[in-house]
Amino acid sequence: MADRALRGVRLGTQSMESPSGAELAERQEVVYDCPIGHEIHVPFSVEAEVPPVWECHCGSTALLRDGSRPDESPRRHIRTHWDMLLERRTIPELEKLLEERLKILRDGRLAS
Repeated sequence: MADRALRGVRLGTQSMESPSGAELAERQEVVYDCPIGHEIHVPFSVEAEVPPVWECHCGSTALLRDGSRPDESPRRHIRTHWDMLLERRTIPELEKLLEERLKILRDGRLAS
């Protein structure tokens, strides 16, 4: 039984296949230019869609070399609580409601 045991081999973490004879996918190297002056070289498959922008390691947005800046899509307005309130009531109605609530508060009629 001892001669059948696999000792010293980490079966879960290492592959027994060798990379010899394996064909790598065709690649292209794409260059992005950062506004600060950094150059980013990224390898992509020739079949992959190359994004027009890439985030630089400094945090700024690098543009594809010899590419044009993508169109900024208009950002969707996020409705706030105030926007939703103004859909239901007008400013004069809100001022009147505020005065009524303040009067109740000042008179001490607000139930605890």
